[in-house]
Amino acid sequence: MAAESTPEPAISEPGTADPRRSGKGRRRKAPSTGRKAMRATAWTAAGVVVLGGVGAGYVYFKLNGNIHSVDINQALGTDRPTKIDNGSENILVLGSDTRSGQNKKLGGGTDDGSARSDTAMIVHVYEGHKRASVVSIPRDTLVDRPQCTDTQGTTHSAASGVMFNEAYSTGGAACAVKTVESITGIRMDHYLEVDFEGFQKLIDDLGGVQVTTTKDIRDPQSHLDLKAGPHTLNGEQALGLVRTRHGVGDGSDLGRIQLQQAFIKALIDQVKHVGVFTNPKKLYDLADTATKAVTTDSDLGSVNDLMDFAGGLKGIGSSHMKMVTMPVQYDPANPNRVLLAKEKARLVWDALKNDRPIPAAATEGTATGEAKGVVS
Repeated sequence: MAAESTPEPAISEPGTADPRRSGKGRRRKAPSTGRKAMRATAWTAAGVVVLGGVGAGYVYFKLNGNIHSVDINQALGTDRPTKIDNGSENILVLGSDTRSGQNKKLGGGTDDGSARSDTAMIVHVYEGHKRASVVSIPRDTLVDRPQCTDTQGTTHSAASGVMFNEAYSTGGAACAVKTVESITGIRMDHYLEVDFEGFQKLIDDLGGVQVTTTKDIRDPQSHLDLKAGPHTLNGEQALGLVRTRHGVGDGSDLGRIQLQQAFIKALIDQVKHVGVFTNPKKLYDLADTATKAVTTDSDLGSVNDLMDFAGGLKGIGSSHMKMVTMPVQYDPANPNRVLLAKEKARLVWDALKNDRPIPAAATEGTATGEAKGVVS
């Protein structure tokens, strides 16, 4: 493992990419800027939020048919936190690890065909949709999972002291949302999930993402070998970076979250500079990849719905996004697990409920993972 270095700023601007954004795509439903036929924005690690607009005729129906959605509201019923109508939105974003099909080759680890939530983030979009806070949930957090009913109608019993990502592997999207709402007391307005294969292809379609590493990163399990310095990561390298937990820091999930957050900011900045609107084929390829990559809640289950949702997020750049890790402490009984720091976490949840910034005191003195500044 590389020696520790003094933390550096987590993000640098992508640099010289072409900032032009014009294009001539047609639309069935023309927004105020009619030439922007489609917008692709990505958050994750998966934490990617990939959103698309529409074309006409075949293109529209093809993209619409790509999207897979699940009816979270039907599965969870009425026993949920009350929606707070203050103009804000809360979105649970998951990066999924199915360990099957193409994802099995990308994900490594055990080949049992089960589904896992490899990355989880709560994205809070503030009133006015100019700022956002992102709270990463360590998958190794021990939680009390509530009883939940999945989207197939099967009820799963409650369980105490289980890893957070066990909720997804037990009951899929509905149980993951139920568990997050139980922990936070906050209703999730939307759900977005991105899988390994889609994430990797999206990065390749974008032409890679520019990052700088301040240390060598080598993790054979994540197929990652990067020397310190500037890189344009292809899809496989980007996937390795956001999944590595052995190549940097203390080898924990917390260190991986810090890499994910740095990469996501770099990705958001790069998407703003990619001139996809001048290249119709690249535009379509991105739209096709994006809509195949995501699973959404049913309220976002069409291209039109995703386009409208994307329109409300397009003004949020990385400089207007605060990213933190849910306050946790290492479990004294097992250093590979973490426990929710309840009093600190309450500061986070109260801030989001009231549409306020997350106070610095919420994360002071909590476990960090020691990987800050490794990627900029």
